[in-house]
Amino acid sequence: MSEIRVKADVCVVGAGHAGCEAALACARLGLDTVIFTVSVDSVALMPCNPNIGGSSKGHLVRELDALGGEMGKNIDKTFIQSKMLNVSKGPAVHSLRAQADKAEYSRAMRKVLENQEHLTVKQAEVCELLWEEYSNEEEIADKKVIGVKTFTGTVYECKAVILCTGTYLKARCLCGEAITHTGPNGLQAANYLTDSMKKMGIEMRRFKTGTPARMDKRSIDFSKMEEQFGDEKIVPFSFSTDPDSVQKDQVSCWLTYTNEKTHEIIKSNLDRSPIYAGIIEGTGPRYCPSIEDKVVKFADKERHQVFIEPEGIHTNEMYVGGMSSSLPEDVQIAMYRTVPGLEHCEIVRNAYAIEYDCINARQLFPSLEFKTIKGLFSGGQLNGSSGYEEAACQGFIAGINAAMEIFGKDPLILDRSESYIGVLIDDLVTKENREPYRMMTSRAEYRLLLRQDNADLRLREKGYVIGLISEEQYKKLQAKKFLIEKEVNRLKNTMVGAGKEIQKFLESYNSSSLKTAASLAELICRPELSYDILKDIDAERDGFFERILTEAEELYGLVDRKLLDAVLEQVEIEIKYEGYISRQKRQVEQYKKMEKKLIPENLNYDEVPSLRLEARQKLKEFRPLSVGQASRISGVSPADISVLLVYLEHYKRDGKER
Repeated sequence: MSEIRVKADVCVVGAGHAGCEAALACARLGLDTVIFTVSVDSVALMPCNPNIGGSSKGHLVRELDALGGEMGKNIDKTFIQSKMLNVSKGPAVHSLRAQADKAEYSRAMRKVLENQEHLTVKQAEVCELLWEEYSNEEEIADKKVIGVKTFTGTVYECKAVILCTGTYLKARCLCGEAITHTGPNGLQAANYLTDSMKKMGIEMRRFKTGTPARMDKRSIDFSKMEEQFGDEKIVPFSFSTDPDSVQKDQVSCWLTYTNEKTHEIIKSNLDRSPIYAGIIEGTGPRYCPSIEDKVVKFADKERHQVFIEPEGIHTNEMYVGGMSSSLPEDVQIAMYRTVPGLEHCEIVRNAYAIEYDCINARQLFPSLEFKTIKGLFSGGQLNGSSGYEEAACQGFIAGINAAMEIFGKDPLILDRSESYIGVLIDDLVTKENREPYRMMTSRAEYRLLLRQDNADLRLREKGYVIGLISEEQYKKLQAKKFLIEKEVNRLKNTMVGAGKEIQKFLESYNSSSLKTAASLAELICRPELSYDILKDIDAERDGFFERILTEAEELYGLVDRKLLDAVLEQVEIEIKYEGYISRQKRQVEQYKKMEKKLIPENLNYDEVPSLRLEARQKLKEFRPLSVGQASRISGVSPADISVLLVYLEHYKRDGKER
């Protein structure tokens, strides 16, 4: 039998959230791309929670959209409830979260893939990576990927491979004593690729995650639960989505709680839990624990929140958020039926834990390319992260950088001061991650600058330079920046006196009176006042906007008047938090200095005198690209960084740097 050989530019292994973004990025940049999936019915599958966004995750989706990704657009088309979280707190932690219709989300993304030029969707299991020896004095790579081989024997020759295998590698699902060797939702596991990766010298790990049961809606008593509504005014995820198009009727979610009875049943059956019985080998996510973990680790808590969320409009399945478990089916039934409203619940799908193979992400450059394998990239849960949003962002960056390598261009590397995506990838490749990594706002040290509301202002231009943002979208961005700048300057230079009318106005809002004239910007800085409130004493506002809108149209073409809401949001934040923002910008300047001090990829750390042994080992292992990145590696001290800086100065002076 003759061997089938197919030529492509890029092969993407896996069609989850990471794979979809990787494949779309490559195809939209003009590369012939093949995306492989174990089932075409599982494209962009949501095997766990039926939502996109949430605390810090909403930031990731907004950033992805700003760069030219698809996730934000897709959830805007398929959400059934939307809510802005943390609105009682400052804008740095505001985060959008949308309940998805799972089936529609998957269907809509599949449609995008199938209609994308240069992209082919292929149902097949990739079982082997093909490679050849590689040698380049300036690089540490000793292998180069040249293609993939499927289980049926077909060879796909390509210039780059992006691994986005999710939780499928040698996956097994555990429900008490019942163990099935399948991927999520009973889909086929990928059982062969791990061995091929190990043969190439890739270090593998074993991680675990889990999901709660799904209930039949008809068996739930919602009268015993607290109804949770979506926002009255819905904010879209995508900067390209017309806000009017997402204003629609929403479904409700519901809140209930576990109780002492629930906890007693769990405690008395811990010996039957694979997690506590020692059956599970993998490490689970600390920040998304099972209900067993919650009960054991937070024994002082009398109850835990349980969210009942619809899986979609055309199904009766309800997701039981906050109660993931690997307990046996009989224990699950007893446990869930102690929760108010679930006394007569019927389980459609049992809760289960899933174990899978993943890599140690320290083997990757910040470009998400393997350090020792040219042309091989990795994204998503394979890198040891958890979450749809984290996966999508990694897949997107891996896709762009695979394309950049093929084009002979520099990779796109976002640093920690530019984006949450930068924080995510930097943490993965520089830190010892012994458990599935989850993004949180607390991980971003410059989060006041990295707000979800300004993701387009921060990153849209990069997407345009790459080629994934259109000319029209870029001009819209320029118009927005222009309008913000003009209005901020006007507010800073528009003075109001201390006359009777002004004092009366201030008094009506319990704001202290003026002793001398003040600018409108100074008044906005007062916590009890806002841009909107000041309209009554801002006589110039309407006329000014008409003038600058006309000016913007002359400069950038037709300006959408709906842009004003987003402009005014930025204006108020910039003015109200100016002092804090300025301070953080100064911190970023210091950070940038260290990031700009680059380290040659092939630097011999054994030649660096006075480096401690631990630091030397860690630097050789991680191969950081900059001194800043080196400083964030666990085991590398400030003293080691000082030694390294001195050596790099001599290295440069002696002309060793190429």
